[in-house]
Amino acid sequence: MRFEISKVMDAIEGRVCTDPNLARAVLDLAEVVRYQDLDGGRPANLLRLGMVIDALVRHLEEDNVPVYAVVHRALLSDADLTSNERMVVRRWADDGLVEVLDNPGDRMLEVADLLGLPVLTRARLDGLRGRYPWVAEQPGRVLAPVAGAGGPTLTAHVGGGTVPVSGTPSLAGAQLLARLWRCAEPGCALFGGGGGGGAFADLARVERSPSGQAPPTLRPGAPTCPRHGSRLNDAGARPRTQVLAVRIGGLTRRRFVLTSDEPVLVGRAPEQSGGIMLGQWLNDEARRWISRSHLQFELRVGEVIVTDLSTNGSGIRPGGSMDEAERIPLAPRQSRVLGPGDMVELYPGVQVGRAGELPTGAAFNPTSVMAEAPTMAMRLPRP
Repeated sequence: MRFEISKVMDAIEGRVCTDPNLARAVLDLAEVVRYQDLDGGRPANLLRLGMVIDALVRHLEEDNVPVYAVVHRALLSDADLTSNERMVVRRWADDGLVEVLDNPGDRMLEVADLLGLPVLTRARLDGLRGRYPWVAEQPGRVLAPVAGAGGPTLTAHVGGGTVPVSGTPSLAGAQLLARLWRCAEPGCALFGGGGGGGAFADLARVERSPSGQAPPTLRPGAPTCPRHGSRLNDAGARPRTQVLAVRIGGLTRRRFVLTSDEPVLVGRAPEQSGGIMLGQWLNDEARRWISRSHLQFELRVGEVIVTDLSTNGSGIRPGGSMDEAERIPLAPRQSRVLGPGDMVELYPGVQVGRAGELPTGAAFNPTSVMAEAPTMAMRLPRP
């Protein structure tokens, strides 16, 4: 049982981040763990975060969807959680995967406003609608996770529909995300060198790119560390980024961030740290065709450059066209600038392109973060 719970916690950990490039919704973790009606279990359960993430995945019809979680400081010592769950939340906080603060309700909406993210909450938010008019005006921007016949589902606070809707990042958000920030507090996990957490934290700090730094809070109007309340120092321009996505069989399987700092390899099983592995989603024929490191992506002066490193070659689908007559072959060792709407095809049905230009459109078979959860921990309410 403990091993199964540990595996599902690891899966959930892979879906929480404070990276503005990758997060698809923002939520209050202390609120979510107390949605007792989702499983009829104990008063607080960290596995409920996985259930809500699965609901988000189903509604977005996209796999591997990360959430931006804010956490009330009291949750780190909440006796309703098990000692293992408290340890996990502390590790997430130390690694900068979640934000820990005293007033997560305000910060949750601030992050959503700065980044243009939808919000997952049951709170009414009445007192904050003046500051954030989109809460009451934009259907699908605020969704409540509720119990459903086949597991948790999402329902809109305003208007109809259940699909999470992203908004336009605020002007302040665009300005804040153009710069890097440093906190004066030693070991700040969000705006410094990172906190404790041993080997797990060391790994997280190595893998986290400066481009994925969380947005500061504004108090009053000045960039401030949300955890420590101290004024942040401007550390220079943030590296340029481009968010790319992998689509297999018409379904977006994952997104990844390309920066000007270093190239990213995509293939069946790249050996490079940070490489994008596709093997787990491929059929046998595709595995034989696609090389371990098939493509290399670079970001140069704002342009996405793709280089074929494979044995069998690739193809460019200009403007996303699936017309075979328009397909442009990309031979081994050949490079090309990825134009607007272009996507690279490693094998029929296996494509990489800019995330906003690569819509999903296939029968959905999500990878659940709850796949390893013991059934005892998931007593779903009867319909």
